[in-house]
Amino acid sequence: MFADLYWEVNIIYIKQLPSQNYKNDSYISELIAISMIIWGAFIFLVCIFLALDLGVFNKKDHVIRSKEAGIWTSVWFTVAMSFSGVIYWLFSEGIIDNPTGLTPGDAVLKYITGYLIELSLSIDNVFVIAVIFSAFAIPPIYQHRVLFWGIIGAIFFRAFMILFGVALINEFEWIIYAFGAFLLYTAYKMLKTGNSDFNPKESFVFKQIKKIYPITTVIKGHNFFIRKMGLTVATPLFVALIVIEITDVMFALDSIPAILAITADPFIVFSSNILAILGLRSMYFLVSRMLTKFRFIHYSLVVILAFVGFKMIFSHYVHVPEWISLTVIVASLVSGVIASLLIPQKEEVPEDF
Repeated sequence: MFADLYWEVNIIYIKQLPSQNYKNDSYISELIAISMIIWGAFIFLVCIFLALDLGVFNKKDHVIRSKEAGIWTSVWFTVAMSFSGVIYWLFSEGIIDNPTGLTPGDAVLKYITGYLIELSLSIDNVFVIAVIFSAFAIPPIYQHRVLFWGIIGAIFFRAFMILFGVALINEFEWIIYAFGAFLLYTAYKMLKTGNSDFNPKESFVFKQIKKIYPITTVIKGHNFFIRKMGLTVATPLFVALIVIEITDVMFALDSIPAILAITADPFIVFSSNILAILGLRSMYFLVSRMLTKFRFIHYSLVVILAFVGFKMIFSHYVHVPEWISLTVIVASLVSGVIASLLIPQKEEVPEDF
């Protein structure tokens, strides 16, 4: 299914280019075949990372401490930044289809910008994941395993959403305005409500799971299912996994259009998105303990979403250089951190009765 969708996306893109070479069906077939090999190599690399993560480095369940989380966050960030060199090489050598006509330098800038957008918007995911783990009383020792399997599902769903979103933007130019308006609405909603009212046990997803499958409150090791009174029942680990998975899809409705505002090149969008997701687990264990300290980061995300939304709406009238987008994202995040550190939090004074 993904291969067919990917083929259609590239056929649409490539045939729009002015070069006569791209009109030749054999040339198109050869170019797409090479591109699919590159896509396959990238997906294979991601699978190796995941196999090493669960099969070697985290084979034994243990509590992820801040020091270990910090090290792994640095590792994933280094891997993602190093991959920008691969992006430059692919586009400079012309061995991957370049439907949007990017120069190698522009491709790298768009990749880094897309990566930072996904990484920054993932901060909201961290808050929700922490709430979910708390609501279902998931012991810290098993949280990494839940997030690991959550990543597997996230990669699958996001691959579909990215290719589908790229196809929509290319087929219907007006859809970019709809995406922009949606991001502005999301920014407004985030500014007004935040995540403080999120209750996983009152969510639609949790209520549907209870109707479909028997659930127990018992946790036995890292098992997602156990036998109880002759029945196979789902443990809180499985429930938390499903709720996190569906929540991630909902968050992707914001982040995918945001990255598509930077570029519609499917490989750049997919690689930047997936490498950011791979670092989400370690970032969760690092940042979740500091969420109360960085209380103004929430407003940084509002600024980023609003900026990207306006950029999409005016994309056909105003060209915003990539360095400006990158500057806005970094400045917003840094400002949120500095404000959180410098502005003292007001202490609630109990009323006298």
